[in-house]
Amino acid sequence: MQNVSVARRYARALLDASGAQADQVLSQLEELVRYLHTAPTVLEALSNPAATRAQRMAMTEGLIKAANGMNPMLANLLKLLTDRNRISALPMLALQFRDLVDAGMGRVRGTVTSATLLGDAQLVAIKAQLETLTQRKVMLDAKVDPSILGGVVASVGSRTYDGSLKSQLR
Repeated sequence: MQNVSVARRYARALLDASGAQADQVLSQLEELVRYLHTAPTVLEALSNPAATRAQRMAMTEGLIKAANGMNPMLANLLKLLTDRNRISALPMLALQFRDLVDAGMGRVRGTVTSATLLGDAQLVAIKAQLETLTQRKVMLDAKVDPSILGGVVASVGSRTYDGSLKSQLR
């Protein structure tokens, strides 16, 4: 739980510092977190207490240079997290920051689960309906789950709209 509160604090500070560039910073931060998920040893090395501060800062500098064109706000955040031994909070920080940016932009994220892969036209129609229901811009993530048999299950924020054949049969 402490990790969430720490991440939220840094996310708010990053939002305040990034201002109008928040969307760009969010995209770079999400890209960085995706990279760290594919190479978990990098995050482990950055948060290794056996490494000296100078070694961890050198690794962070290398990561920033490898990102090629990283936003200075994000680069400073990485240095600060490394300096304060809080780099392990980066994935949670990214989630908190995404939620803050989305709220500021009037967006909400959701998922649509269907038994088979939905076409682009179907996704656009579902997105439009969800935007009407929520009165916000909806960013959809499509998933496939054959166990729902047919129809779709849409989750937006804390609401779930279940139009699946499985629930109809139940």
